[in-house]
Amino acid sequence: MTDFAHLFSSDGPLVQAIPGYRPRPQQVEMAQKIGEAIRGNRVLVAEAGTGTGKTFAYLVPALMSGGKVIVSTGTKTLQDQLFNRDLPTVRAALKVPVSIALLKGRANYVCHYHLERNERDGRFQTPQDAADLRAISRFARLTQSGDKAECTDVREDSAAWIAATSTRDNCLGQDCPQVKECFVMQARRTAMEADVVVVNHHLFFADVMLRDEGMGELLPACNAVIFDEAHQLPETASLFFGETVSTSQVLELARDTRSETVSGARDCIALIDETRALEKAARDLRLVFGTESTRMAAAQAAEKEDFTAQVDALAAALDKMEAVLDTQAERSEGLANCLRRAQEMSERLRRWLSPDEKDLIRWVEIFAQSLALNATPLHVSDVFKRQLEAQPRAWVFTSATLAVGKADFGHYNRELGLAWMDPPPMTAVWGSPFDYATQALLYAPQGMPDPNSPDYIEAVARTALPLIRAARGRAFVLCTSLRAMRRVHELIADGLQQANDPLPLLLQGEGSRTELLDRFRKLGNAVLVASQSFWEGVDVPGDALSLVVIDKLPFAPPDDPVLAARVEHMQRQGLSPFIHHQLPRAVISMKQGAGRLIRTERDSGVLCICDPRMIEKSYGKVVWRSLPPMRRTRVEGEAVAFLETLPPPRSAD
Repeated sequence: MTDFAHLFSSDGPLVQAIPGYRPRPQQVEMAQKIGEAIRGNRVLVAEAGTGTGKTFAYLVPALMSGGKVIVSTGTKTLQDQLFNRDLPTVRAALKVPVSIALLKGRANYVCHYHLERNERDGRFQTPQDAADLRAISRFARLTQSGDKAECTDVREDSAAWIAATSTRDNCLGQDCPQVKECFVMQARRTAMEADVVVVNHHLFFADVMLRDEGMGELLPACNAVIFDEAHQLPETASLFFGETVSTSQVLELARDTRSETVSGARDCIALIDETRALEKAARDLRLVFGTESTRMAAAQAAEKEDFTAQVDALAAALDKMEAVLDTQAERSEGLANCLRRAQEMSERLRRWLSPDEKDLIRWVEIFAQSLALNATPLHVSDVFKRQLEAQPRAWVFTSATLAVGKADFGHYNRELGLAWMDPPPMTAVWGSPFDYATQALLYAPQGMPDPNSPDYIEAVARTALPLIRAARGRAFVLCTSLRAMRRVHELIADGLQQANDPLPLLLQGEGSRTELLDRFRKLGNAVLVASQSFWEGVDVPGDALSLVVIDKLPFAPPDDPVLAARVEHMQRQGLSPFIHHQLPRAVISMKQGAGRLIRTERDSGVLCICDPRMIEKSYGKVVWRSLPPMRRTRVEGEAVAFLETLPPPRSAD
């Protein structure tokens, strides 16, 4: 049996091989518990506070297990960090002959077939797209992996990537003339042979759970699955256990069909005409909702004039294109693939219009340029539990935020079906090693109006301004809605201008998340106003971030169609949706937001939560008790004084 205490000890291999590594008792205990779960093919649900060192705590037992392990992360960024930095570091320290592999979704790899075809067609929206595609082409000739993350000459969001990669829909698979050079196939082969494979949650659900794209072969072969950032799983599982037909998918199918027609059936003018008709039907459906971006239940959408007629028109246009495609499909692999996609899309659209299952939530999401018809399962617990019970293996779920209160995992275990497993899952909580009482102050301002009152956003900005100025910037202001975010940004800008205080002020949307974070770190005294996409997965250690202001408790909007359906279902079961679903989710989300502040033993700062419900409502105490054990105050002067004692920001030196 592995001696984890020695591996993590002050004279163990990690200390000797990794500069700056320091043993932590929580890390040893967590590694021992994960080792126990892997040996016994058990389920472990473990919360490990910020600074515990959970990454090494699961990598060491994974590398020492002697079996095949899949590690699934919340983001591609964390995936790259694990594969390129953490795994090689721990493997070298332990001196174990373990092979590792990185596997991403196919849209992350250059596709030779689509790259060559689109380069040859030469149809681009802008000169920059054409230049980017040429750069990708050069990259494709030199790269070993084909992973777009390695192509630093082209922005990640460049439109050229769509022309240079494949999707599950338009991949030709074994029929592709360049299947032997395929980077996706190569990555899969490497993953099949590796001892430790790093994936992300989206890929895990899209490819393993649905047994799609051939990656289903990985799961039967593995002895353990470890989910990092496991708090994201219920949401991700809902997404992938459901079905979607979007106007962007329809437009992509029409474009690909037209392109394949030009290549392989140029004489079939009727097919090109049908692709144009399909595009028009998709755009007409989106136009039903004007300029609004929103989510609504299918029944609400049906009340909208022309909605039902336009969905029917889309289905008819798809059927007509499919009929013509059927007469041409034998002329090329590409056309045959387009026919298969059209048939599958028609089937999904039919199911959305006339669902077989009663436990499906049908809803519509409207974006700026597109629209999606979604069918989401009412709950994912049954489907997920079946996956867990399919074959004996260990399943480890870990995150800094899974429990409600001090150690209640009931909500999380029910959502994923773990609560009904036999034997029941092992659970554990390891608190952060940080000295929160010294390093941080939690400030709950007095006199805040009700969060639903019209002047609430103004009160948030008024509360934030003196703190921002005392901290000399170095602040995140996190809002629960985009509308509040934009208004708070406007008010803070006015306040700083009136005070003649030229602190740099950034707003989510002014660049990609990565670009904004880079600017925030480099400036050293900036204020970033953002919404919930910055509540998690954002790491700004050190002096650049000393203040986090949160406008409201992050309850999901009650009119969200998926939440509304789940609330109704729980009410029918005699359960309190608020206590059993909405409050636990808000607590986990709040813990994520609060976790942005203290990232290392040397960080200090103030967490300001403006929402008076945390103090005044009985359920607020659940939130209050779930937060790190910071010193607490309701006095603005104490929060300002704490911030003024911090060392000045770099840019103010």
